[in-house]
Amino acid sequence: MKRFTTGLAVIAAGALLVLTGCSSEPDDEETPEPGPTPSTAVTPVPSPAPGGRWQPLPGTAWQWQLSGGLDASVDVPVYDIDGFLTSKEEVAGLKKAGRRTICYISTGAWEDFRPDSGDFPKDMLGEGNGWKGERWIDVRRLADVERLMAKRFDMCRDKGFDAVEPDNMDAYHNDSGFPVTAEDQLKFNRMIAKLAHDRGLAVGLKNDLDQIPQLLGDYDFAVNEQCAQYRECDELTPFIRAGKAVFHVEYELSTDEFCARSRQLKLSSLQKKLELGPWRKSC
Repeated sequence: MKRFTTGLAVIAAGALLVLTGCSSEPDDEETPEPGPTPSTAVTPVPSPAPGGRWQPLPGTAWQWQLSGGLDASVDVPVYDIDGFLTSKEEVAGLKKAGRRTICYISTGAWEDFRPDSGDFPKDMLGEGNGWKGERWIDVRRLADVERLMAKRFDMCRDKGFDAVEPDNMDAYHNDSGFPVTAEDQLKFNRMIAKLAHDRGLAVGLKNDLDQIPQLLGDYDFAVNEQCAQYRECDELTPFIRAGKAVFHVEYELSTDEFCARSRQLKLSSLQKKLELGPWRKSC
């Protein structure tokens, strides 16, 4: 969920809208054409998590791309990409090149552009989350959410993903249209983690900084937006101390403004554009 609005979303219907040194790709507003799949494999990240799950370690470099044709040429060991828009073949190609893959799925919001949008009960849909075509869902309805998200997580598993990035995980801090409490959110977030783990998938806690102490044991890594801008990055250090990666992105700050602190904290930090296309600048 983008911090300065709410939710990750589509910029146009049908298309949703990294640490390798201090290098950057050209700052071009147009979405770059997909690059070639590299011929040399990237060394996979170790997997010490319980149950044989993948466990990304602090400082692991990554790419986050949720829009445009998949650019598989970025030389990093982890790709976080859209679960619906990425094909099984593309996941297999990344795996063949030694990459780990994270399946982006919105778990706390309904999206009218997804193929399963008609499966959500209408009385489960709340207020808009700030992005066209998206609305918060009533996360207190655990049985309904479990039924819906189990199918999505099955898709991630069946496509060969290693992990899931569940988005919109902090309805209790937003005007969702439902009286969601912190305890409701904890129950929901723990259920989401269990759905992933039951399928052998690692899972990342998206934002929701206030509940890190309670959820650290349930999640294998963190994904954060704009902790530097809001001066919150220190709140993510429990993940680092536990040997778990924090994948972090800034949209409005330049790398000169946050990379020094990110390196001190061992965050995996990127500068990205809002549409989350292939362009990236890493620390």
